Amino acid sequence: MKYSLYSWNVNGIRAIEKKGFLDWLKKEDPYFLGVQETKARPEQLFPELKDPAGYFSYWNSAKKKGYSGVGSFCKEEGQIISYSIGKDEFDNEGRVIVSEFEHFIVLNVYFPNGRSRSERLNYKLEFYKTFLNFMGCLKKNRKKPLILCGDLNTAHKEMDLSRPKENESVSGFLPVERSWIDDLLLWGMIDSFRFFNNEPGHYTWWDYKTRARERNVGWRLDYFFIDKDLLTNLKKAFILKNVFGSDHCPVGIVLEF
Repeated sequence: MKYSLYSWNVNGIRAIEKKGFLDWLKKEDPYFLGVQETKARPEQLFPELKDPAGYFSYWNSAKKKGYSGVGSFCKEEGQIISYSIGKDEFDNEGRVIVSEFEHFIVLNVYFPNGRSRSERLNYKLEFYKTFLNFMGCLKKNRKKPLILCGDLNTAHKEMDLSRPKENESVSGFLPVERSWIDDLLLWGMIDSFRFFNNEPGHYTWWDYKTRARERNVGWRLDYFFIDKDLLTNLKKAFILKNVFGSDHCPVGIVLEF
């Protein structure tokens, strides 16, 4: 059986609905789609968006209106393990949905952005630390391989953004942020896209204000990390750079069991 799993920071689920999101979802027909930065609560959504045909849907919204939030669409009804990583200051921003399926557990996560001020960078780094501890407990207690998808708000290597030298002191490419991804890999997770592709020029986010997408001046901020135990099941990893509607594009993997 093949499973296609997608992830997309939609930068507003209600805004992207007006740009053909549901038609795109029907066309691609993934087994699982995690969306981030939904900026809405379920009660604010039209029924066809809240519960798309053919999918079970799950939502985790921030207490602050119009901010953050994640949603998961699943072909099969997964067991929701958690909407929390155990600290109110993170859980109040609606950043995590953890779903369990027959062969794996999917963590759909919208990681914080640390650019606005130093307090938010510290918040982001503390989220990273807390989240890795949460993953460790999850792996120990549930005994299933983990899949982490979402917007990490960090580019890992120089090849993962178009202008690394100019951004060495910018949050999203700071050594302390990048080293957390190193830790994630040492912990036993695989960057699925880099398993197949080690070339620069592949990005998932482009700045709206500077029309950066037209020039492909971008960052790879969106990922699928898979447990090393799933490596033999991994058949494909991809970036759908030609899908528009957000300042991010979707990413995905295909697994076969």
